[in-house]
Amino acid sequence: DGLAIAAVLPREDARDAVLLPNNERAADLDALKRRLGPAPRFGTSSVRRVAQLTTLFPAATFAPIRGNVDTRIRKLDSGACDAAVLASAGLKRLELAARISLALPIESCIPAPGQGIVSIEARNDRHDVGAALHAINDPDAMDALIAERAVVSALGGSCQMPLGAHARVGHDAVTMTGIVMSRDGRQAVRAEQRGSRKDSRAVGEALARDLIAQGALQILEA
Repeated sequence: DGLAIAAVLPREDARDAVLLPNNERAADLDALKRRLGPAPRFGTSSVRRVAQLTTLFPAATFAPIRGNVDTRIRKLDSGACDAAVLASAGLKRLELAARISLALPIESCIPAPGQGIVSIEARNDRHDVGAALHAINDPDAMDALIAERAVVSALGGSCQMPLGAHARVGHDAVTMTGIVMSRDGRQAVRAEQRGSRKDSRAVGEALARDLIAQGALQILEA
């Protein structure tokens, strides 16, 4: 209470990135499947990524891969796993974009809400700080974040939920895609929503209602 997100920076690439050992490349998802085979070992501790990757690689196994980004890449290259999955945004901001073997299409692996957005929090009663931060706020990223956070709020979400939500902001509209899955990927509900960017929160709330109507809360409770 008493705090708010006062500004956000321009959004970096929101997609999840697959990294292969020794800087190998994959032209597309089909090429990645051929390269990894039917039962790859993925390094990731994200339940959202595990749930969605299970639909792409049903026989895959998953194990946490700990440490900072450099450490994770060293573990990958030393054979700890066949592929690692990290956020494209973090890799690009660390000037490690060259290590991205394939950025997963958003429709195949919906990102976490807010992925790729750096936000700045401030006290509500410091109007001078709010005014200063407004000068660096990116309106497109802010509208997307408001919509995506609305989905999290409606579903009672946390960073350890198999929940994906992504908003694309156009000239006057917000288009959203969202997914809630069981941890094993066997149950999934997916929804899309579009509305005016003047009330992006309402677009996110409508997406959440659609997911709930399809059984999202039951999946999350289980």
